[in-house]
Amino acid sequence: MKAILFLINLMIILSCSKVEETDVTEPIDDDLQGPISRPTSGYGADGTYKVAEISFPNPLYAGTSVSIFYPDGVNSARPTIFYSHPYGGEVKEYNRGLFEFIAKKGYVVVFVPYPTIGVSIDARYNTLWEGFSKAVADYPQIIDTKKVGFMGHSFGGGASIGLSYKAFTENGWGQDGRFLFTMAPWYNFQITPQQLQSFPANTKMITQVYDEDIFNDHRMAIDIFKHINIADTEKDFIYIKPSIIAGYTYHTYHNLPNTRSAYDALDYYGVYRLLDALIDYSFNNNQAAKKTALGNGASEQITMPSYKGEIMTALEVTDNPSPKYNQSKYEFRCGSVENPRILNCN
Repeated sequence: MKAILFLINLMIILSCSKVEETDVTEPIDDDLQGPISRPTSGYGADGTYKVAEISFPNPLYAGTSVSIFYPDGVNSARPTIFYSHPYGGEVKEYNRGLFEFIAKKGYVVVFVPYPTIGVSIDARYNTLWEGFSKAVADYPQIIDTKKVGFMGHSFGGGASIGLSYKAFTENGWGQDGRFLFTMAPWYNFQITPQQLQSFPANTKMITQVYDEDIFNDHRMAIDIFKHINIADTEKDFIYIKPSIIAGYTYHTYHNLPNTRSAYDALDYYGVYRLLDALIDYSFNNNQAAKKTALGNGASEQITMPSYKGEIMTALEVTDNPSPKYNQSKYEFRCGSVENPRILNCN
């Protein structure tokens, strides 16, 4: 029942997160809201590849398809990101902007829909796992499992932890490069405390939470960040705050990032830019990329763009996060009996 209420509330947020009235009269990008445009160079700038897409029937979710976005024209397997969507985000258009950004940079992303209601949590995890596994088995000419990232939002952010551990330890994916990128994560299942302490040494991690999120208690993200055995030098906890630039509000709602509503500079500078750098550092060992992805508060990491002298709020980065709000703010509280890690909520 609570999952149904969550989905209804999330859909309300999505439907309301449209362009606000603003006095900005100089739109730069037709599909990007707000006054600030995409980055034109460096991390976060669009890549040069055209995007190709393959779909096949979802093995455990009838009537839906698994989608693989990849750089068109490549003649060898490419490093791959396995993406787990939030509740209600099972239509790929919800985050097509992210998927196409990854492919334009020369990498592959696998998107697997799972049902939001009517099935168990384990069934959702299994749907993701079987979809990822079939993509790997059927498209070895596209997917390189030696360099792998797991990325997820909300329910998918929580799922990415257990799924990635399974992929890394049982299947050996990511032997030449591994990362985790979780956004506003929900509760974590299919992962034990002992497994959290057994992630491979070459795993990198970014965890993001959003100031205006009223759904997922930040304590869930903090719990995993503090208990996973990734060294502080190889992980960062990133807190993103809203900004008002030229009358336009860059909101940090739970649904950041997404393409279907409020697609703006926060997507590019707050998420895509850091992901771009994390990929480069994790897969290519580019030390310059580390300053942007895992800079521990370096200017290259936290500085956000400006417009006519107005600067977006800088990112807040820490290795020792603490909650800013009472649990009563959130629909899904860390201290809920639904949380299998409830003992870690203080």
